[in-house]
Formats: sequence, structure tokens, C-alpha cells
Amino acid sequence: MIVSHGFAGKKVAVFGLARTGLSAVASLAAGRAEVLAWDDNSAARDLGGQAGAEITPWREWGWSGIAALVLSPGVPLTHPKPHEVVLHAQRAGVPVIGDVELFAREIRPDPNAKGRAPVIAITGTNGKSTTTALIGYVLTACGFDAQVGGNIGKGVLDLGPLISSRRGSARTIYVIEMSTFQIDLAPGLAADVGILSNLSPDHIDRHGSMENYAAIKARLMKAVPKDGQTAIGVDDAHTSAIFTALGGTNATPVSVGKVLGRGIFVVDGTLYDAQNGAAVKVMALDEVTNLPGAHNWQNAALAYAAVKPFVKETRAIAEAIASFPGLAHRMESVGVIGKTHFVNDSKATNADAAAKALAVYPDIFWIAGGKAKDGGIEPLAPFFNRIRRAYLIGDAAPQFARTLDGKAPYVMAGTLERAVELAAGDAETCGAPSPVVLLSPACASYDQFKDFEHRGDVFRDAVVKLRASLMLRQAQHEDESKGLTLSLSKGGGP
Repeated sequence: MIVSHGFAGKKVAVFGLARTGLSAVASLAAGRAEVLAWDDNSAARDLGGQAGAEITPWREWGWSGIAALVLSPGVPLTHPKPHEVVLHAQRAGVPVIGDVELFAREIRPDPNAKGRAPVIAITGTNGKSTTTALIGYVLTACGFDAQVGGNIGKGVLDLGPLISSRRGSARTIYVIEMSTFQIDLAPGLAADVGILSNLSPDHIDRHGSMENYAAIKARLMKAVPKDGQTAIGVDDAHTSAIFTALGGTNATPVSVGKVLGRGIFVVDGTLYDAQNGAAVKVMALDEVTNLPGAHNWQNAALAYAAVKPFVKETRAIAEAIASFPGLAHRMESVGVIGKTHFVNDSKATNADAAAKALAVYPDIFWIAGGKAKDGGIEPLAPFFNRIRRAYLIGDAAPQFARTLDGKAPYVMAGTLERAVELAAGDAETCGAPSPVVLLSPACASYDQFKDFEHRGDVFRDAVVKLRASLMLRQAQHEDESKGLTLSLSKGGGP
């Protein structure tokens, strides 16, 4: 845990006691702050009390004595309208921050080390989790103490503290995935390396407009100091504009499909580095099993750009990328039954993310639906000819059915478990050489599941149960066949 010392002896309020809120309570309490906390969920309140907070309804807080409000990133800060607790804090002149801001204030030069631990911050609409995980994996493979968290895995305050740079110890590098909600609540974060993958409409209800959404992403890049580095995907109009506005030699463009005079790019499945003049081949990404498709090539190119300031040996980076095991819930292979491949892409919570998976496979039995995002699945029309049948679940099922009507066959499956059962049966008899049952919902998960991880786990469990059921039926069939053979050998009959 990273202990937050900056509020020692002061009163701090924490609103929202999910993963990041609980870690903020524990960090502040360990730093001798007086912590008030509240959550509408009684079980969360119990956990907050155990972590060291005084559980008090937020309307009873004495705002005049509170030094800061630590807000859960899931609570509206600005749109569609600020939560009432935010308005109360603003009227009282209390700063509203998040757990990442506590982290940013605490990462200071270690008295036993030369300088502070570098921070790599990754954001974007799609691909940021895979990119974050890949950066951490490569750094670890190259001998660093990579502490990975933020919007993925651990909250930033649950990461390990800085390891001293004494001889024989690994250098700590913090690798932080950042959502726009977290960026909004972390005005003091100035990462040493900033990574921006791509931008497409997402969570617009929480940002008011695409322009506001892009501006928040750009803010994280602008906060990188002049002696730091940024790497920005330039294959969409929004990120390209952000790159152009940044300018400077510390901003590196990254592209998939375009040769760049300066930057990092992927052409025909091969990664090239042209940061210092002539393009140098780094590796063949189309041979990396766990990074399929052009969107993963962008992730790999961005990860390469992020670690290059710390790992000078290009071959070491390439070997680590090639051995990356993949990210759970993002085009994750969860098994093969017969000729059918089952792929968990639960993290595809919008159409743009789902498009990445639909572009990879030719014969798809597609499980989609949930809590719909703006635009639905209309942008996925170019991929409908790859869909043998769609199995629609959750709140978005009627809307998606209207979009697919006459363009791709579909079934109103209702639940994920039923969708897996139906899709597996159709895939088994379809005649395609390599059918894929793909969970790539193009939706948020909150209508039927706690989060996208829960949804992916349910899919994985359904596949495991399906395999077990098939194995049981095969065993029973074999036993019956043996019994009939034994009966016939003894002269018996039916």
C-alpha cells in the first residue's frame, strides 16, 4: 500500500466505498488522517469502517473542517449533473479529488534513492487495458519492478511502495491505466510517459459532448513535463488533432497502416521504429499469437513506445511482447470444444471495441447486448456478413434486434448462459471449419452483471460447464456401448 501522508492530522471525506474508495480510506488512515466516509450500500459501509473510516451520512459532515473530498470515479462530477455531495463540497470550497490525486501527491523522491519512481499513464477509449498490461509485462520481463494498476486490477494506492535503487534491487515504475473519470479527479498527476491510444464516443452522458471527452484525455498528455515522453495513436481525427496541438519533439506519433516519416508504425503486420530517422524493423506482430488483429498491433506499438525510454535493447522488448499471454476478458480464448473456439471479449463495452473482434474472425456466433451505449451497433454493419447468427441478451436486445433485422440472423437469448448453449449448438452443426462463439457485447454490463469482469467470468464458467456436460454424455455413451458389446458377446439381445 502507498500511504498518503499529506493529510496527517486533517479531516478528509471519502464518498463511494468500492475498490478505490476503500483503498483511499486505508491509505489516509495509515497516514494519520481523520477519515469520514459514506456509501449508499450498507455492506460497503461496513468495509469502510473496517478500513479505518468513521461512517457518517454525508449530509451530516461538517464541511468547514474538511480538507478534501475523495470522490469515487463512478460518481458524477460534472455530467449529466454533479452529484449533490459534489455541489456541497464546491459551495464549501472543499477540493474534490480522487485516489489517483492522492497517489500523485505521494510519489516523491525517496530519501534512499536517486530521484523518484517514473509513472507511465495510459488512456484512450479502447485498448488501454491491454496496452497497460502489456507495458507492465514487458517491463517486468526486462527486470523492472512494474507496479500496474489504476483503472485495471489494483487501485493505485494498493500498489507497492517505491523500491530503493540500492544495488541488486529492481527499479520501480508505476504503470497506471487512467479513465476520463480518474483524469478529472487527478489534476496534479504529471506522468513521465503519457500514452493515448484512440478516441471514439464513449460515456458521453458523463462528459456532455465528444469535445469535452477528448479535452479530458488531452489534459493528461499536456501534463507530461517537457523532459517526459508522450506516444499518441494518430489513426483517428480526435487523437491526431491532440498530437498536432501538442507538437514538440517529445510527442511520438503511432500508426497502424501508415508509414510515418518519424514515429512508430505497423505496416503489413510488422512493427517499425522510425523515431530517430530511418525506419528499423522491430518484430513481426502478425506472428504473435495472443495479440491478434490490427487493434492489438496498435496496443503493441504503443507499449513499445512506452518502454523504449527505459529499455534500450530493442530485441529484449520484442521477445517480451512475443511472449505476452494476453489480457483476461479481451479476446481471451477460454476453450475449444470440438471445432468451436470460444472467445471472451467481455471488455468490449462499446461498438468500436466490438468491431476489433468482429474484424478478426470469419464465422462468428455472436453474443451481444447489455446496457446499450449511444449509437448502438449501427457502426458494426460492415461486419454483419461475418455473423452466422447473433444471440441477444440484456436490455439492449430489442434495440439490437431492430438493427440486425434483415441483415443478420438473430435469436433473443435473454441470458448469457442460454446464449452460450444456443450458440455452441449452432456452431457445432454449421459446417464452418473454425467457428467462433464470441462474447463481444458492445454494451456496458450493469443491467445483468456487477461489471464486465463478472460478465466474462459467467461466460467462462458457462463454457466450462458445457465442456463438462459434453464429456459426461460421451462417457455415458461409451459405457452404454461397452455394455451392449458385452451383452452381445454373451449371446444376449435387446
